[in-house]
Order: sequence, then C-alpha cells, then structure tokens
Amino acid sequence: MENTNQKRLPLLGDDFPEMTVQTTHGTIELPKYYSGKWFVLFSHPADFTPVCTTEFVAFQKRYEKFKALNCELIGLSVDQVFAHIKWEEWIKEKLGVEIQFPIIADTGAVAEMLGLIHPGKGTNTVRAVFIVDDKCKIRIIFYYPQELGRNMDEILRAVEAMQISDKHGVAMPANWPNSEVVKDHVIVPPAKDVKTAKERLEKAKAGEFECFDWWLCHKKL
Repeated sequence: MENTNQKRLPLLGDDFPEMTVQTTHGTIELPKYYSGKWFVLFSHPADFTPVCTTEFVAFQKRYEKFKALNCELIGLSVDQVFAHIKWEEWIKEKLGVEIQFPIIADTGAVAEMLGLIHPGKGTNTVRAVFIVDDKCKIRIIFYYPQELGRNMDEILRAVEAMQISDKHGVAMPANWPNSEVVKDHVIVPPAKDVKTAKERLEKAKAGEFECFDWWLCHKKL
C-alpha cells in the first residue's frame, strides 16, 4: 500500500523547492535569491575532509566561468557556519584560494528535502549536484558517492550545453563539443511525422544541415 505521507524528492523539471537557508553570506531565500540566474547547488559530506577540499578549490577556480554563463554556485553540508568559515580560512591560508560563493550550513532539513542522505553510504550528505535554470526549474541532478570527487569541467559543460539547447532548440551529443560522431556540431531533434522526415533529407541536400539518416541530423551553430 502506498504511503501518501511520504515526501517525494525533487525530480527533473520540478520547481526548485522554496527554502530559507543560513549561509556564510548570511540568510538566503532559495530559489528567489538567484532569480533570473542559473545556479548550481552542490552538497559535500563534511568540512575539513580531503576530497571535499579539492572540490571546493576546483569549483572556485572555475567560478568566473560559471558566472560568465549567468550561473552561480552554492555549497552545502550538515556543518555549522563557524566550521564553514574556519575551513574557508584554512583553504585560503594553506592553498591560496579564497572561496567566494556561499556555503549553506544545513541542519538536516535541506538534506532531507533534496534526498542528500543515502543510508547505504553513511550518515553524511553524498556529493549531489542540482543544476537549476533561470526559471527556477531543476534541469540536472547528479549523485556521487563520498569516495569520488566530482569533475567540475563536466558540470560546467552541462550548464553551457543546456543553455545552448534551450536557446537553439537542439540536443547535445555525447562528449560535446568533442563528439566522436558529429564533432562540435549539435543534434537536430528527430522528425516526429512522415512529412517532416522527408523534408529533413531534402533540407540536408540543400545544405541546411547534415544527416546520416532522417532521424540523425546535425549542424554547426
């Protein structure tokens, strides 16, 4: 029998849930705080841990690239604000990197809401990533185990690729922009009826785009 009281975790396409959080930059209302911007909310198991430290340095070193895509960063763990601040100071002193984006000091409420605690992987938050667009919709969710650090270039690529997809109405191939099949091209969405399928090959002959077949066409932006 279905438990109607069980909370449903956010899914792709959902509005990012409204919440008020305490951060190293003060109290923030999400997603309102980033209205009109994309943002990446990422959780880490704990402050003062080796893998998490390398991740924060990696995120900070790419922060300007994220901001160039109208995208902000916000971290999260179930640690108190003073621990976040002390950890930031340690990173700046020992590694010469100043963390400029806010970090949420979660009481556990946000972790529960977003499904960040996976009992099979311990009691700390897993390494989750929520990519949220400028309309506050959740577009991508990544989960990583505690023992694996994230690839920030992939997260950056995902944000850029989704923005291009939205703007041009196209799909993005594997390993874009270095696809083994279509190189730096984007994928033209496949035809959904016979008429469009026939037109697709005619447009390919006219040089509008290239096709392996009517259902696999691609073009350069």
